[in-house]
Amino acid sequence: MATDPQAALDRLFAAFSAHLHAVAGTRDGDAPAVIDAADTLMDAFDTYDEALYDAYEVDTPFVVYDGDDDDDDWEDDVDIIDVDDDDDDDLPAVEELDELDEPDADR
Repeated sequence: MATDPQAALDRLFAAFSAHLHAVAGTRDGDAPAVIDAADTLMDAFDTYDEALYDAYEVDTPFVVYDGDDDDDDWEDDVDIIDVDDDDDDDLPAVEELDELDEPDADR
């Protein structure tokens, strides 16, 4: 049975509110209450996202960070530029650049 998107949204708002209260009450991101509230918030978001898609075939515009630091995921989507390659041999030295910036007294 599909979840009603409005009911899922209401639970998501409640989860945001509970997370705020947990954080404000302790100000420690590692406190058990904050971690539990964050888990509930992530679950509520996933439920809302799925309900929205099931009902309307539309995704939310958000991607939830799952804490996985696996760089392979984003490297597939991003062009990596090696800034420390040795292809700069044909570039002018810094001194030559300074000479280019100096006004020519003969002009």
